[in-house]
Amino acid sequence: MTCYGLWMTALGAGAIALPSLHTYFWGAVGLSSVGAIAVGVLRYKPRRRMPWWFLAGGIGVFAVGDLVYNIAARDGAQAPLLADILYLSVFPLVVAGYYGFTRASLTIRDRSRLLDLLVFAAIGGMALWVFAVGPDLRSPAVTSFEKSALAAYALGNLLIFAITVRLFATYQRTVSVVLLAVGSAGVLASDILYGLWSLDGAYDNGSLIDIGWWVFYATWGAAALHPSMTGLTAPVDARRGEVKSLWLGLLGAATLVPPAALLVQSVSGEIRDAPLIAVTSGVVFIVVLVRLTDSIFAHRHTVGRERGMRESMAALVSATDAAEVNRAVRAAVARLIPPDTGYRLVFAVHHADGVPATAVSIWGPTIVPPVLPHGARGAAAARRTRVLRVRMLHPALAEQLGGFESAVMCPLVLDSPAGGAPRVGALIVSAEASVLDSLRDALEVLAGQAALALERIALSDEVNRRRSEAYFRTLVQSTADVILIVGDDDSIRYASPSTSVVLGVDPTDSTMLWDVIHPDDRAAVEQTLELARSGQAPASEWTQWSLQHPGGSRVQVEVSCRDLRRDRTVRGLVITMRDVTTRDRLERELSHRALHDALTGLPNRVLFHDRVREAVAGGAGAAVLLVDLDDFTMVNDTSGHATGDGLLTAVGQRITATLGDHQTVARVGGDEFAAVIDCVADPTVAEQIAADVLAALAEPFRVGEVTITGTASVGLATTADASSVDELLRQADLALRLAKGAGKGRWRRYQAALHSAVLQRIEMRAALEQAVADLNFTVAYQPIVGVADGETVGFEALVRWRHPTLGMVSPDEFIDVAEETGLIEPIGDWVLQQAITMATAWPGTPYVSVNVSARQFRAPYFVDKVRKALAEACLPAERLMLEITERLLLRDDEQVWLDLTGLREMGVRIAIDDFGTGFSSLSYLQQVPIDVLKIDKTFTATVASSTRQQAIVDGIVRLAQTLNLEVVAEGIETEADRDLLRLIQCPYGQGYLYSQPLAPDEVAGWLRFEHDTAGAEIAAIAKR
Repeated sequence: MTCYGLWMTALGAGAIALPSLHTYFWGAVGLSSVGAIAVGVLRYKPRRRMPWWFLAGGIGVFAVGDLVYNIAARDGAQAPLLADILYLSVFPLVVAGYYGFTRASLTIRDRSRLLDLLVFAAIGGMALWVFAVGPDLRSPAVTSFEKSALAAYALGNLLIFAITVRLFATYQRTVSVVLLAVGSAGVLASDILYGLWSLDGAYDNGSLIDIGWWVFYATWGAAALHPSMTGLTAPVDARRGEVKSLWLGLLGAATLVPPAALLVQSVSGEIRDAPLIAVTSGVVFIVVLVRLTDSIFAHRHTVGRERGMRESMAALVSATDAAEVNRAVRAAVARLIPPDTGYRLVFAVHHADGVPATAVSIWGPTIVPPVLPHGARGAAAARRTRVLRVRMLHPALAEQLGGFESAVMCPLVLDSPAGGAPRVGALIVSAEASVLDSLRDALEVLAGQAALALERIALSDEVNRRRSEAYFRTLVQSTADVILIVGDDDSIRYASPSTSVVLGVDPTDSTMLWDVIHPDDRAAVEQTLELARSGQAPASEWTQWSLQHPGGSRVQVEVSCRDLRRDRTVRGLVITMRDVTTRDRLERELSHRALHDALTGLPNRVLFHDRVREAVAGGAGAAVLLVDLDDFTMVNDTSGHATGDGLLTAVGQRITATLGDHQTVARVGGDEFAAVIDCVADPTVAEQIAADVLAALAEPFRVGEVTITGTASVGLATTADASSVDELLRQADLALRLAKGAGKGRWRRYQAALHSAVLQRIEMRAALEQAVADLNFTVAYQPIVGVADGETVGFEALVRWRHPTLGMVSPDEFIDVAEETGLIEPIGDWVLQQAITMATAWPGTPYVSVNVSARQFRAPYFVDKVRKALAEACLPAERLMLEITERLLLRDDEQVWLDLTGLREMGVRIAIDDFGTGFSSLSYLQQVPIDVLKIDKTFTATVASSTRQQAIVDGIVRLAQTLNLEVVAEGIETEADRDLLRLIQCPYGQGYLYSQPLAPDEVAGWLRFEHDTAGAEIAAIAKR
């Protein structure tokens, strides 16, 4: 470049300093310029060479024209026509070269630049006409040919001026651009000065005018020799509407030229070009107005884009992964693109999930590298937004970008979270050039925000990854599971901290695996390790090992073994152990509890059924005993549940001791036990065993400080009468029910005949339900009389069931069924209502005594029912007595005591029925609010024949007298019984000796008869 400058300077100086050799020196100047362009093109290889060859051709033609002109001038002849033709031919070649530069570089067509060029062209043309061409054309000394040539030169120079201005405005101020602009200015100045001087004959070769042409030759050749010459055919970042301060100053100065020209002509005294100046001013005004209109529309579009960008930024801020960023970018571009405008978009980021892999593989090698080059210049180049020609891209990428000519590529530069080289992505949008031009800034901002979003996501992922690593590291350090890494020599190379707790081994000590394996499991452990090392053990399979704790205890662990010897970070077997010692113990306990009774430790119903099934399947004969404790609830009520639980445990132990340990004894219910006896072919043997069990349970039990005597009922069934397990158990249950129904304290073996009795009981239950619905009952009244005088003081209401086929059924036959089914409650309420109603019709003031079951008494609002019945019948409460059993009083039930107190306060009397037959305690007589004791007929029936029974009855009477209670003896059937009761001063009694239960319509007659014969006959009967 320096040599070229010195060479051209020497040639120029020689042409001026040596006029005789001017032609040779000047020809060498032109030839050197053409050679310099050729060398520069061949050396730097621009993207498009044709524009430079056009410039070289223009310079060459210009040099030939100078040669023809100089030869003619040397011979003293006028400039030939050939020289003018050659000079005029230069203009098309130069314009073609300049146009090639702008055409090759500008990918976006900008109407604003065209409008600016129109301003400069109009102002330049006007100035050229006013100050240069116009005066020459108006001169009469100029011929027509000269005028035409002068106009052609002016037009050519105007074109060069306009295109030079456009070139200078389009490109950055590189050396080549500046040199081309200087050369154009030089040739333009010399041409104008030549035109002015040649008309006056003042021009001569070697004058100062030649300096401009020399500058033209020298600078254009130098522009080709500078490396920046390749930028003239490379794409240029031209932006619509972008106005730099220098360009704005040039436009402002250009608009002042018309008034300046007008001022100059006005000062000179003659305004010759007023129409041209006016037209030029009008054109400039219109162009400026159009330019302003474009700016207004551009501003509106900018506002709309900013609104869309704000929405897009919100979506990018909330994006959580690359896929959401991709969707947000695509939605943003769709909002930015004008409606009904076609476009294509490629968004790609290297190694990002959610982005099409094909896009990454296509654009990466052809546009930007996947990793930014080191160095500030390389990084800055990769970050710069560029305009691409679609046809110059990779065919596959060009296909994705559609049939558009241009595309805008905005790089996405992400700083690597690991501190390495940054990763690069790209947002590429193809559309019409005008659309891309208007959206370029917005796309660049969008790409920058997308890059920030991706970087934020990458940093969040890195933070989460590190947190996860810390979490799992803490998890391994804190987990109760043992993690071991075992080498090929079976040494423990790593042990998690929990090893010291589970195995009793310090994790920092070098220990062999076999030191912690229990000797009983060595073979199993060896097999597991061998399978793991051979790759035959499934990774998800868990097995159990027994470990030997240094303290001597045995530890059960679940083990998973994985072969990671090929993993460079592990290089061993990874053994995960989970302590299941407690779990196994709990499983055994739960299994035992699932099959055994928690209180007695005996097998439960489930295990008992299994043992029965095994005994039946043995085929040697088997028997099943079902044992139910009679009145067990009384023990709980009187002595407490703790005593009851102790009694149940003692019963189980006694049954086991009676049968022997080889037989299965189970608890199958609250107070129900069962036993299965193997190898019993003879039913009589089973019957003897049942009798032995019954006798053993009849012996008193000592539970703590309490001695308990009771009875049990036993049901027996054998395989002699049953063909299946279910049938055997069902028969034993049936036999138990029959034993309890027979009076308790008995055993019964199932026989075929018993089945019909059970069916009868079921039929009775159904019939009783129907009787309650139809009220097929009646009430009989048995007189209660004074033992001393035989006078009737009251009646006991006794219910009878009118059975459709059996006739009148006594309470003893259906009360138990009514108690079991709960029908006793509606029956009792009905009897109470009937008795109270009937008593109101009796003459005199005898009371009526009504039996109340425990279930009926505990029913809600029983006291209110009694009060209501008395009120409706208008019967004084003193004429009602309620008979309750001892069982009602045995439970410490506060509500029962409150109800008894309420009834007595109302005036109703309370009697204890069948006193002495239950688990009674004399102490409660002092506490319970009662009025009467009724001695059960089992004592009265033998009072005359048994001194023991006589003593018991006498004791009861004396106790009642002490407690100020009345006594009624039930079941008096003989005169001897009556006389003895009279002797021990029992005040009242009832029984068949006096009267059978009377029908309702017989009671009034009985009372009238007694009133009419109150004399000697009744007295005589009483004395007998």
